[in-house]
Amino acid sequence: MAHWLMKSEPDELSIQDLRRLTRARWDGVRNYQARNFLRQMRAGDTFFFYHSSCAQPGIAGIGRIASPAYPDPTALDPQSPYFDTKATAEKNPWSALDVEFVEAFPEVLRLSALKTLAGLENLALLRKGNRLSVMPVEPAEWRVIRTLR
Repeated sequence: MAHWLMKSEPDELSIQDLRRLTRARWDGVRNYQARNFLRQMRAGDTFFFYHSSCAQPGIAGIGRIASPAYPDPTALDPQSPYFDTKATAEKNPWSALDVEFVEAFPEVLRLSALKTLAGLENLALLRKGNRLSVMPVEPAEWRVIRTLR
């Protein structure tokens, strides 16, 4: 089982939304490296649910990958903000997958707090200039972050 970190803006999909829905599609990833990570995920893998582009960015909870990756239908939907004019039903370069709720943290683990922790020096999220919405988390990093909650 692998561990991941996946970012979402809470006004699009929050950990509270996922709790209410229990399962949701994770779509709209439009970076090739993040898409490739998405395609590596397997059902049962766990991920930190990170709230981004908000007043308190940070890890808000944990989710689980519920399905393998499949073609992202939002790429074909002209009404979607993730519509891709070059994508077709036969050649859709983008992927989505289903995720399910595991746990919401009582408080968001803030980015500023994560930056101070020993053992997270190589965490992709904390590397300067890293803006990926999907990234792997090493088992040791996962354990360090889990001890915070």
